[in-house]
Amino acid sequence: MRIGIAGITGRMGQLLIEEVRAANTTLAGGITSPGSAKPAPAGVPLLGDIAALAAASDVVIDFTHASTTIAHAKTLAAARKSWILGTSGLSLEAEAVVAEAAKTIPVVYASNFAAGVNLVLALAEKMGAALPAETYDAEISDTHHRQKVDSPSGTAIGIGRAVAAGRDSNLEDHMVSGRDGHHGARKTGAIGFSAMRAGQVVGEHTLLFASATEHIVLTHRAFDRRAFASGAVRAALWLQGKPAKLYDMMDVLGMH
Repeated sequence: MRIGIAGITGRMGQLLIEEVRAANTTLAGGITSPGSAKPAPAGVPLLGDIAALAAASDVVIDFTHASTTIAHAKTLAAARKSWILGTSGLSLEAEAVVAEAAKTIPVVYASNFAAGVNLVLALAEKMGAALPAETYDAEISDTHHRQKVDSPSGTAIGIGRAVAAGRDSNLEDHMVSGRDGHHGARKTGAIGFSAMRAGQVVGEHTLLFASATEHIVLTHRAFDRRAFASGAVRAALWLQGKPAKLYDMMDVLGMH
């Protein structure tokens, strides 16, 4: 298997290189994130664009920027190359284009590739089903490093979607984010979000269910981005030979 890396000079790039090499598979090369002037690590081919990377690869691992996702989806689908997508902050339009690409190529799209986070997602859905919205308020908070550009995080939104799925509803109908001023009393069934951006926190996510009589709190803390990189490479290896479909990390982990 030849693995290409989109965003090879970014925060995840070096870790992905190390994990690809540790998996004894072929590193086909990479492309830089938009606006990056960083050189590629020594010994790694730096290719011109996503089309060149697709031509050189069997599967592309993509941790770039939400603005590239639509173009990457169309290019990889046309090239019939598999795709591991970890870019966060996608619009509904971009997610629709990803889903369309998955009709042609196998895609693993996940808000977070760490095994622990995906266990949290599974638990969040079960808790959403067991703790009724009429009596348990759901709140999700995320903390990340000061350079993160999107808020709430993709993982936080994924947790919210899991809670909503457990309640047989859609997150878009219940999401409350960015409270400020006199916003009125909380609506029943609302799923609240808050975000903190400070220092160099890799990632921390907390789900709180609060009733009049008890609180239940579920927290995941990431201390090393390698958890995301190793999960993404694991997904790439798992995807080999799979039919065209939109998969997620729970498929990779055998949790569906």
